[in-house]
Amino acid sequence: PSAPPKLTNLRYTEDYSYLRDPSKRTGAWWEPFKYIPLDSSGTSYLTLGAELRFREEAYWNFNWGEVPVDNYQWYRVLPYADLHLGPNVRLFGQMIGAWATGKETDVTGVDETGLEVLQGFGEFKLPLGDGADLTLRGGRQLLSYGSERLISLRYGPNVLRSFDAGLASVEAGPWRVDTFYARPVRNKVDSFNDRFNEDRSVWSVYATRTLEEISPTSGIDLYYIGYRNTDAEFNQGSGDEVRHTLGSRFFGKAQGWDWNFEGMFQFGSFDGGNIRAWSVASDTGYTFEDVTFSPRVGLKANIISGDRNPDNPDLQTFNALFPRGKYFGEIGLIGPYNLID
Repeated sequence: PSAPPKLTNLRYTEDYSYLRDPSKRTGAWWEPFKYIPLDSSGTSYLTLGAELRFREEAYWNFNWGEVPVDNYQWYRVLPYADLHLGPNVRLFGQMIGAWATGKETDVTGVDETGLEVLQGFGEFKLPLGDGADLTLRGGRQLLSYGSERLISLRYGPNVLRSFDAGLASVEAGPWRVDTFYARPVRNKVDSFNDRFNEDRSVWSVYATRTLEEISPTSGIDLYYIGYRNTDAEFNQGSGDEVRHTLGSRFFGKAQGWDWNFEGMFQFGSFDGGNIRAWSVASDTGYTFEDVTFSPRVGLKANIISGDRNPDNPDLQTFNALFPRGKYFGEIGLIGPYNLID
């Protein structure tokens, strides 16, 4: 690249190696922090960064009147360091400091976690020839796929969700295929006590193909996600849940239009019963680029299955696995279960 990368919520996807060429530097105040050379060739370097956030939230008739008024503040700091040791090896670390004040309801690990290691992983990249690369990554990391309907870093609430995971990724031409096994990190209120959740695990093969013939930002996803929760709870009761998700997403932008369609089918078992669940999601819009403020007119429609009979051991409730914390906008009162939206 010859210009700064787009800032992302993951942070480790940002590449500042272009600053190795002095002719591409602009003298901006932040450039010395993004590229700190560690050898004469400049292939080993350090990138530093941080994010600060203050958020005020207020609810009236919170939880349908069970709490009269809830007005509270969230504070968050996310510093990181990205160490590149030559072109193929890197170490990435990111801390989180997250606190809440004034919260009348229970403070949980989603509100506050003190100081913790949010990300800490090693990565090795192996060229395979013909423009293909294999990336191996192990350690604590943020994972985000597709529209984050099923696997998300939970950026909206105060404490992001990370995973202890091993991941292998192959990029070849228009294709990228990721496969991983992970356990979600269980967030607790105090500092340096977050550990992976022994009850829950997830594994996946997730393939994405760009559709250049439509536009550079268009593509299709095909994926399988396996999930187990040994202590799952539904209206039938609690038990061992093993769930498999097959899905596909078609997305893109072209000539002012944008679209994002996704279909998901789930099967498996829960506490002796069979799981059969599904969801269809859509988001279509048109942006008037030549009009002041470039307004967008859009339509979202979603159907998410729910259970037919709590007295029957078979389960039809869709499980969104690890979704965004702010799934239907900024209010977090409704989750993606048993719903037509």
